[in-house]
Amino acid sequence: MRHTLLFFVLFSSQSAFGQVRYSIPEEMAKGSMVGNIAQDLDLDLKRLKSGNARIFSGDSTEYIELNKESGRLLIKEKIDRESLCAKTTACALHLQMILESPMEMYTITVEIMDINDNAPTFQNKQMRLEISESAVTGARFVLEKAVDSDVGTNGLKSYSLQPTDHFVLELQNMAEGRKNVEMVLQRPLDREQQERFTLMLTATDGGEPVLSGTVQIHVTVLDANDNAPVFTQKAYNAVVIENSPKGFKLTTVSASDADESTNGQVMYHMSNPDVDVKDVFIIDQLTGDITLNAHIDYEKTSHYEVDIEAKDQGGLSDSCKVIIDVLDINDNKPVITVMSKSTSISEKSNPGTVVAMMKVNDPDSSVNGQVHCSASESIPFSITSPSNNFFILRTEELLDREREAEYNITVMCSDEGVPSLSSSASLCLQITDVNDNAPVFERSSYEAFVIENNIPGLTVFTVKASDADSNQNARVSYILEDSTVNGVPVSSYVSVSADSGVINAVRSFDYEQLKNFNFRVIAQDGGSPPLSSNVTVTIKIQDQNDNAPQVLYPVQTGGSLVAEIVPRSADVGYLVTKVVAVDVDSGQNAWLSYKLQKATERALFEVGPQNGEIRTVRQVTDKDAVKQKLTVVVEDNGQPSRSAVVNINVAVADSFPEVLSEFSDPVYDKDYNTNLTFYLVLALVAVSILFIFSVISIISVKIYRWRQKRLFYKSAANLPVIPYYPPAYADGTIQHMYNYEVYGTTDSRMSDIKCVRPYSQNTLGSLTCMSTMQRQKSEQENTDLLSEQKPPNNDWRMPPNQRPGPSGQHRFHTLQQRWTPYEKSRAGPRPEEAGAGAVGGTGPWPNPPTEAEQLQALMAAANANEATATLGPRYNAQYVPDYRQNVYIPGSTATLTANPQQQQMPQQALPPPQALPPTEAPKAAPTPASKKKVTKKDKK
Repeated sequence: MRHTLLFFVLFSSQSAFGQVRYSIPEEMAKGSMVGNIAQDLDLDLKRLKSGNARIFSGDSTEYIELNKESGRLLIKEKIDRESLCAKTTACALHLQMILESPMEMYTITVEIMDINDNAPTFQNKQMRLEISESAVTGARFVLEKAVDSDVGTNGLKSYSLQPTDHFVLELQNMAEGRKNVEMVLQRPLDREQQERFTLMLTATDGGEPVLSGTVQIHVTVLDANDNAPVFTQKAYNAVVIENSPKGFKLTTVSASDADESTNGQVMYHMSNPDVDVKDVFIIDQLTGDITLNAHIDYEKTSHYEVDIEAKDQGGLSDSCKVIIDVLDINDNKPVITVMSKSTSISEKSNPGTVVAMMKVNDPDSSVNGQVHCSASESIPFSITSPSNNFFILRTEELLDREREAEYNITVMCSDEGVPSLSSSASLCLQITDVNDNAPVFERSSYEAFVIENNIPGLTVFTVKASDADSNQNARVSYILEDSTVNGVPVSSYVSVSADSGVINAVRSFDYEQLKNFNFRVIAQDGGSPPLSSNVTVTIKIQDQNDNAPQVLYPVQTGGSLVAEIVPRSADVGYLVTKVVAVDVDSGQNAWLSYKLQKATERALFEVGPQNGEIRTVRQVTDKDAVKQKLTVVVEDNGQPSRSAVVNINVAVADSFPEVLSEFSDPVYDKDYNTNLTFYLVLALVAVSILFIFSVISIISVKIYRWRQKRLFYKSAANLPVIPYYPPAYADGTIQHMYNYEVYGTTDSRMSDIKCVRPYSQNTLGSLTCMSTMQRQKSEQENTDLLSEQKPPNNDWRMPPNQRPGPSGQHRFHTLQQRWTPYEKSRAGPRPEEAGAGAVGGTGPWPNPPTEAEQLQALMAAANANEATATLGPRYNAQYVPDYRQNVYIPGSTATLTANPQQQQMPQQALPPPQALPPTEAPKAAPTPASKKKVTKKDKK
């Protein structure tokens, strides 16, 4: 049977506390259910799993375990109430169930109910008594008490003695409900009748079922000793401080015997059956002094009761009780047990967040066991105690990881004893970062200097920003803020490395165009959301001596001649002219100095080095030439310096006609223009390279054509026969398929004719037989096709050069057929009159055939002769295809035919022959190829 009592108290939103109580019998089997903690505390099973619920006992042996799947408390180890609580009536296990996220703690009390599982036992298997025969009736003899580990009704209940002829059993009530077992003599003993007695003492408990224990009592009858020892008092009280040294004297018991001699000598001994009492205390048998024999600890036992028996030599005895109280001293430090703790916490956690839960236990009593705890100073944490011996560590204020990234918290717990004892526990708590700090630049603004004419990509300087956050929140990226400089995006001037903050110049700067400019660089961290800051950067361009001085006066003209006139009466220091020059550079790069480089009369003029004034050094004489030429060099002060040269013509004369006569002849400058020379040389080199390339190209083309011609001559004899099948026209032009053999020239410029032969005679024979069968079939069908043919168009009346379609010299592997009706006159005999071996011209009658048409006819004849020589008499002219049967005229749907029956049919679509104007056939332009072809045919 199990009883459950539940108390639940809610302390805060982040930590909860409650109490539940169960009662179970001892000796339950492993796996037995104590109670359903989830149901009793109204907790969800998912909460047990997510909160990592666990049972904290504080003892070395875990008797109870939690099943998170079912929420039940189960027996993990068999519980023996006697070994756990000894004689303590109220025996209970005090457990705590801890939940996390948020932290919650529940106190579980499991009361262990006693069962009757222990029988009463005697320490000794037998007892021996020596009783004088003179013992009077009613004499009492103290017997050994039985021990029963069970408590309550299951504990020791009664004793019985068998047999009861001489002795009866009586129980004497003592303090705190304890009883002494005494055997009382009810009949006098007579040693002469019976010297020894054997009795059986039985002890029984009150449990169900009833358990018992027995011991044998052996009684020996002695001679008379009629006075028993008597203690001065029935109970003695003693106090001892725990941790007292061994041998410390507690008290002395005393008993007296009225007998004399040996019957009056009293011996003391302890009659307690508990082994613990005999091990802790000893008694002197002669003096009755009780001393400490072992270490005594208040936390284990605070109260002892010792039974002392005094016995004389005659076997008579008396008993008393010694009550010993142990005084507690502050000898135990508080024991800190961390039940749950967090290793890290976010810096944005609210004040009051629970960091750790601890249980502090001090075994001492009273003020020695009262404990208070505190955390280290100067940290934002505090400790509260929601219940006895339980403490919670909380945050006291907002945390800042940048100020303190880690806290080593020392929890100090001390009791209130004198002197006070304390113990400590250390907790290491990491503060996790949140992105609450923006990057900060090392300076509020930056200024850098760049010398003009720099190389693009030059590193100007580096901006640096730091972020107090950590990890990704402290990763700083640099961004160039969009802005313009003189209407141009600043990104075309500089660039910023996103990782390092290095600023590079994108272009080459010119001090004369841009002296300085400003822009902003943004530093942005990698947090979410990202934080950023910006800084202003000023780039100042430093001048470089990259501009030569420019002469403003005198103006240098190309065509006209300007001269300064100096009268011959000029005195020393006469100002001839002043050279005015400027330099667009700045600073010392723009400081100009003047010096006279060349002069007709160097001793006559001088130039002021600072102001450029040209003055006379001496008096002008008649011997000085009228025409004076001065060359002045203007040089700046840069490193390296740059200069400009100005030529000044000075006329030493008193009148203008004299000056005019002197400067009338044109003056030519003998200095050559170096730029013009350079361009001329460059043009000459380019023309030479182009010429060499052209010559190489022509030679390469010549060699390529020569190689192609050689390859064709070598491979022409082995060309395979490729039959060609002209398409079948569905509109009635050509209704049957024909096979043709191909003839071609090896080169368009040569006159050699190559007859392409097949690889084997079988192929040619099969092709010839197929061609013959097709021709025979075609001749049978010609009559049926006459009515389907359409009249020809007028294109066939035209001369060859005006006909539509291809004409002239044919390309390789190209077949062309031209036919003319028989009524027209030709330059040669008609095919039916010329015989089987003759092939007539194909030009329109009476026009003579062109050279190309003659060449085509010769090719057909050569093919027929060769086939006759190869195949024998079976092949003759009648099997040569009649190229005049059906002729397709390009550009027309009509078809020309040479059938004699067709000649009789009227040709209504054609005009009379005499209506055509007489035309001459244009002669083909003679070419080397055509001449060569005719020559070779004539030779054959």
